[in-house]
Amino acid sequence: MKILVINGPNLNMLGIREPALYGKSGYAELIKTVKSHAKKIGVKVKCFQSNSEGAIVTAIQKAYRRYDGIIINAGAYTHTSVAILDALKAVAVPAAEVHITDISEREEFRRFSYVSLYAETCIKGKGIAGYAQALDYLKEKYGE
Repeated sequence: MKILVINGPNLNMLGIREPALYGKSGYAELIKTVKSHAKKIGVKVKCFQSNSEGAIVTAIQKAYRRYDGIIINAGAYTHTSVAILDALKAVAVPAAEVHITDISEREEFRRFSYVSLYAETCIKGKGIAGYAQALDYLKEKYGE
């Protein structure tokens, strides 16, 4: 099983950006956690991060027929990007949405997610451990 992990804007700033909200672990630690858990459960992963909406859309489009699942934390684009939603719908690859914080308990504008209109599950408020939970979800539902 192959899963594409997509991280959107400012996720590369983990550990620096608002550590009281997002934790002290940096982006490298997030990637290490994802790869370690993927190996443990026998899943191949590719991790991608971009601050550009178009690059995220392109990464989703390239997942077509190449990946069995997508884990996506679209960052701020979660709340604004119909383009990312449309790309997910176009490729029809099963997706799990992840948020380090619980977006339902944050500012009003963060409570709506375009990604949730497609994603099968939304894991929020679990910190970077939410990515492992998303890997488990996709593996259990779609793995061999």
